[in-house]
Amino acid sequence: MSTAVFVGPDPEGLGDALEAEGFDVTRIDGIADGSALEDAGIDAAELYVLTDVGQATSIPVAVDRAGELHVVVYTRESLPEFAKGQADLLLDPALFDPETVAEELTGTTR
Repeated sequence: MSTAVFVGPDPEGLGDALEAEGFDVTRIDGIADGSALEDAGIDAAELYVLTDVGQATSIPVAVDRAGELHVVVYTRESLPEFAKGQADLLLDPALFDPETVAEELTGTTR
């Protein structure tokens, strides 16, 4: 089973769509700092999903702790420049529905 760490609100239901595709999803409520990422199991995760660009500083921390990690930013907002280089996919929920995204991510992490 693929594992994912999910940070931020999920009004579109991407977390549920990932679970429907077989991902074990751990959600971080609150600030995704190093301790929260560690508690969520980032070191063993294959996927990191961020929906709150206000927590973009968590991306380099997650990548540093996990090594091999697919980073997906799923939001209508712009990601700050400093984090864009570490994100694998930047997706707008208005253009990509959660079921399609989850289905495509299944192929990239297995």
